[in-house]
Amino acid sequence: MSWLSADEALARLGTKPQTLYANVSRGRIRAKPDPADPRRSLYHTADVARLAERHAGRRKSEAVAAEAIQWGDPVLPSAVSTISDGRLYYRGRDAAALSASATLETVAALLWDMPGVTLAATTAMAGAPSIGDAFAALAARVTHDLPSLGRSRTVLRNEAISVFATVSAALAPGEGDFTHQKLADAWAKPEAADCLRRAMVLLADHELNASTFAARVAASSGAALSASVLSGLSALTGPLHGGAWQGVAGLAALAETIGAEAAVRRTLSQGHPLPAFGHPLYPDGDIRAAELFAHFELPPAFQELRQAGEAMSGERANVDFALTAMAACFRLPQDAPMVIFALARTCGWLAHAMEQVEGGHLIRPRARYCGPPLAVIG
Repeated sequence: MSWLSADEALARLGTKPQTLYANVSRGRIRAKPDPADPRRSLYHTADVARLAERHAGRRKSEAVAAEAIQWGDPVLPSAVSTISDGRLYYRGRDAAALSASATLETVAALLWDMPGVTLAATTAMAGAPSIGDAFAALAARVTHDLPSLGRSRTVLRNEAISVFATVSAALAPGEGDFTHQKLADAWAKPEAADCLRRAMVLLADHELNASTFAARVAASSGAALSASVLSGLSALTGPLHGGAWQGVAGLAALAETIGAEAAVRRTLSQGHPLPAFGHPLYPDGDIRAAELFAHFELPPAFQELRQAGEAMSGERANVDFALTAMAACFRLPQDAPMVIFALARTCGWLAHAMEQVEGGHLIRPRARYCGPPLAVIG
C-alpha cells in the first residue's frame, strides 16, 4: 500500500492538521507510525485521494451556488415568468405587449394559471393608499390563515384572490371596476389611470427577484399565502429593490438645485452608482422603462437627468426611474412608486408562492462558514 507523510496529505487535502487528525479518528483515513520516525504518522494514499476528490467537488458546488445566488443562473425552476433576449414574459406571453391593453386583474389570472377567470373588484374603502395599512392587514391575516401545505390548487387560488383583495383594499381604496381605476380615484388623478394600468402590468412579476425569493422561501416552509406576501412586501421596501425610487427622487431634487449634469457628476465622482440606471438582466435597456416612457411626458427635470445620466454612466434609465418620473408627471403622492410596485408585485408573489407549495420542497441553502476556528473537542 502507498502512504503519504502529513505534509503530503495536507497538501492534497487542502485542509488544516486538525481536520486531518479528525478524519483519522473517525476512520475516514487510515494511518500508521512512520518506520523512519515513530513520533510521526503516515497516511493511506487512496483514503486521502478519495477525501480530496470529495472536497474538491464540494468546493466546486459551493462556488457555483454562491455565484448563482448573486445574479447568476436561476436557482429554482419556475413557469411563472422569465427574461429572454431583453424581453419579459409571463407564462410565455410578452409583458410589454400585454401592457397595451391588459389589466392587473387579467395578468393576475394569467400568472396564477387560472384561464378564463375574471377577478372581481374589491369593495371600495375609505382613506388613502397606505403601505402601513397593507402591512397591518397582512399581519392580521397571518395569525389565523391556514398553512398552505396540504391544500388543493383550487382552494389556494381562491385564497390568493382573497389575499390580493386584502392588499388592494389597503393600497387602492378608491372606486372603479379595476385596480388602476381604483388607485387613480383614490389619488383623484383620473388622467393617470392608463399609465397606472400599464405600470402595474409591467411590474406584476420579474422572475426570482429578491422579494419574490423571500415570498417563495416563506411558502416553502408551508406558511400561509398571506405570510408569503408579507415576506415579499418586507423585502420590497429595501433601497436596492422597490425602495429605489427614493434614490431617484433624491437625485432629481439635487438636479433641480445644481443642475442635472452637476448632480450626476457629483454622484459618480463620489464613487456611487447612479440610482435606477442600468439593470443586469437588460444590458440593452430595461424594456419596462421603455414602454412606460412612451406613454407620458417626462417632466423637464427628469428629462435632463435621464439624458445626463445615460450619457455619463453609459447605462439606460430603468423602470425605477420611469416609475418615479411617472409619479412626478401626474403629481402623485411621494410614496406612489412603492404603492404601485407593491400592488402589482403582489400578483407575482402569490403566483410564485403557489408554485412553490405545489413543488413541495423546503428552500434551505447551506452556509459556507467563515467565522472563528472551531473548538474541536477530543
